[in-house]
Amino acid sequence: MDASKVGMREFRHRFGEYAEADKPVAVTKHGRTVGFYIPVRRRPEAEDLAAFREAREALQSWMHEQGVSEDALVEEFNRLRKEARRRG
Repeated sequence: MDASKVGMREFRHRFGEYAEADKPVAVTKHGRTVGFYIPVRRRPEAEDLAAFREAREALQSWMHEQGVSEDALVEEFNRLRKEARRRG
């Protein structure tokens, strides 16, 4: 699964286009990948499962390349979620 890389500002600005596309997008901030957007279409269940497996493989590959563990990702997610709640 090839994900195109796009900056956060461009992603926000052109979200409608990315939402309609079939290709996943790696969202970056200052050149660093901060997340992935994987568009989901209504498809038969077998195709959905295949797409999620492919996304999982891409995420696991990225995590391995970056030396990031699942625990570290969860910890960072929780930290960012708490910050967002504080800001309102």
